[in-house]
Amino acid sequence: MFTYKIDDLSYLSLLEIQDADKLYKLINRNREHIGEWLKFPSMTLKVEDSQAFIERTRISYAKEEGYWLGIWNEDQLVGSIGYLYIDKENKKTEIGYWLGKEYEGKGLITKSVIELINHAFDKYKLNKIEIGAATENRRSRAIPEKLGFKQEGELRDYEYIQGRNLNRIIYGLKASEWRSK
Repeated sequence: MFTYKIDDLSYLSLLEIQDADKLYKLINRNREHIGEWLKFPSMTLKVEDSQAFIERTRISYAKEEGYWLGIWNEDQLVGSIGYLYIDKENKKTEIGYWLGKEYEGKGLITKSVIELINHAFDKYKLNKIEIGAATENRRSRAIPEKLGFKQEGELRDYEYIQGRNLNRIIYGLKASEWRSK
């Protein structure tokens, strides 16, 4: 198992099958909070759903097609972050993330995104990273805005979640922009 240290109390690591119960409980405890903006809580109905997700992400990791990591703080699983895909041909990826409500405000997502940005540009030699967030999800949108991503557009009615259509803002960051900071 590999880990990326993000501060003295926190790290990122590839999720393992034995993490499925912790992952499920975190999602279940935050179902309404996360489900306001993301679809996966409505599809995570039992521990086996979390196990299947972890198995899929480990296969994607092995193929270098994208993967999800657990965000750990004081040895507690507090959220997840990952590359939705890794497009080697076009040299780009998209980062997604979520955090349990009780762990917000500690800078964990910002620090985690920085780790994935550096990894994408340094290890995978990608040229561009995208982040998408629901237009009304100000907390999620604040991350790419703070890190220098450029707003590239808005996709109308991108997703249908909890009985409403959500627009999505797409942010982009090029390697040259990140390195010039």
